[in-house]
Amino acid sequence: MSGAIVGAGDLLTFLDGCPTAAWAVRRVTEVLNERGFRRVSENSVWDIEPGERFYVVRSGSSIIAGIAGMGKPAVEGFRIVGAHTDFPGFRVKPDSERIREGLTTLGVEVYGSPILATWFDRDLTFAGTLIEKNGDTLSRRLFVLDQALCRISTPAIHLNKGMNEAFKINPEDHTPLILSSSGPAFDAVLEMACESAGIVRDSVAGWSIEVWDPQPASLSGIDGEFICSGRIDNLAMCHASVEALLHQEAAPHTALIALFNSEEVGSATVNGAASTFLPSILERMSGGREEYFRAVSNSLFVSADGAHAVHPNFAGKHDPSCRPIINGGPVLKINAKERYASSDISSAYIQSCADSAGVTLQRFVSRNDMPCGSTIGSITAARTGLSGVDVGSPMLSMHSVREMAGTRDHSAMISLLETHLRNQGQR
Repeated sequence: MSGAIVGAGDLLTFLDGCPTAAWAVRRVTEVLNERGFRRVSENSVWDIEPGERFYVVRSGSSIIAGIAGMGKPAVEGFRIVGAHTDFPGFRVKPDSERIREGLTTLGVEVYGSPILATWFDRDLTFAGTLIEKNGDTLSRRLFVLDQALCRISTPAIHLNKGMNEAFKINPEDHTPLILSSSGPAFDAVLEMACESAGIVRDSVAGWSIEVWDPQPASLSGIDGEFICSGRIDNLAMCHASVEALLHQEAAPHTALIALFNSEEVGSATVNGAASTFLPSILERMSGGREEYFRAVSNSLFVSADGAHAVHPNFAGKHDPSCRPIINGGPVLKINAKERYASSDISSAYIQSCADSAGVTLQRFVSRNDMPCGSTIGSITAARTGLSGVDVGSPMLSMHSVREMAGTRDHSAMISLLETHLRNQGQR
């Protein structure tokens, strides 16, 4: 695989280390701490100095990090990149362990819109959060299990002759995890989770447990030009955002990245893109309400989320003219119904960033009979008044348990976002 892009291994390691949104934020904070960023709290008085590197975490699974500008935000504005830390999958339901037909099963709830069929017949396990009670104090403790513990099995084709024509899934009846043939087993899962988190079982006051596929991320293709992994949408853009920020130096404007949870379920949560998280940080950085409004008018937000590459076996699903390809460069996403934040002027802006970075910028629009999804771009624009643009790296199998993207696209996306965060002139 002599053609594999140098640095792709960093992304693979990141993907493997982030089985949940909270783990993604944990990994990001570890990197930021190593690079001299200081954690500040929303409930403390802020004393961030010009040029200082800092970050803020909300609810354990969203993070905003940045480099404070040398000038006043009301004059110099913000350059912001946004992405999301969550991804489609399953959450374990409370009190859902059942013994059926001699097997112990565990009920799950669908999170977001995964391609359900891709989760069947995979070696699955658990990761998530335990709530530790110590006196009157409640705190989150992360855990991750990497051994195969459960499975969602398909019926044999002999019992479902039409399976290859239409594999129909009832998300309630057909998705319970097969966990054991030896009786109740969920307590054993909790014991393993406690061991991973380094706490005792009796201290657990609550939990949030997610299902994940521990198969490691990998490079594929004759020249190692493809990345195959779970959670590429949208952890790859989180990784690119962090890398772009780490390449910045103090500038007149403030450079920020905002990595939100809950995008896959609409963003309307305490730490989603529709929350107060970003506007409250911008206002505090600006120094007041009036200064905040002035700063927003001088700022630009880039929403970075996975984009649809043309699928060679399903090419008719794509617009006949705008057909992004894997390893063809980052994608500018445009939608007449404004599901994306891209406008005429913000599209021209990101094209200028691509030109400065020496990056080819592809374009995506949906067919008129094929509605597109949405991103945090338009949500953030409506919530804050920030001018925005939507971009993403082209990928296949979006929302599958195992997705596919291009190594060259990822390095190009880092360059594009780095250029945006550094940009001082155009708005």
